[in-house]
Amino acid sequence: MDKSTSALAAAIGGRVRQERQARGWTLDQLADAAGVSRRMVVNVEQGAANPSVGTLLRISDALGIGLPALVDSPRPKPVSVTRSGEGAALWSSAAGGRGVLVAGTGSPDVVELWDWTLASGDEHKSEAHAAGTKELLQVRQGSLTVVVADEAFALEAGDALSFPGDVEHSYSNAGPEPAAFALAVFEPGVGSGHHKEELS
Repeated sequence: MDKSTSALAAAIGGRVRQERQARGWTLDQLADAAGVSRRMVVNVEQGAANPSVGTLLRISDALGIGLPALVDSPRPKPVSVTRSGEGAALWSSAAGGRGVLVAGTGSPDVVELWDWTLASGDEHKSEAHAAGTKELLQVRQGSLTVVVADEAFALEAGDALSFPGDVEHSYSNAGPEPAAFALAVFEPGVGSGHHKEELS
């Protein structure tokens, strides 16, 4: 892990530990609620793991706080500014692709705003999110193929797509140039208890 990735992993680990302890949960209780192994929870809390976005979603949903709250310290102000370059890079590829969470809201109805770049040949697969999750994206540069529940959609710069995020989906770039797109994810009812059954 590079320095910024290590710092992010440590910050996420500290926040997970803080939220778990505030609830009086053991490591095993959080692991059970999130549907991940105890070892994964330990690694995340210690900042030793570079967990997938799916794993972070499971943990944040189990804690009832939503993914944006894991990567950003709580702020007492209703307005939050993320300056250019300050977003949380939660996915990267060997070819240089990145998925950066640039903004988000708190629970119960969580909205995430992502800035994605896929290098030529990159693919990001996403498991189904919690029931009722919706995604919106717009391609800013290059071409992108989005597969939603086995149906493929070819998009070019300027094209937009809305789809249910509660089914398996993926984003890929088969073109020769990098593809860049903005992605918004709406996940309703985080922390209301309806996620555990779907994530186990």
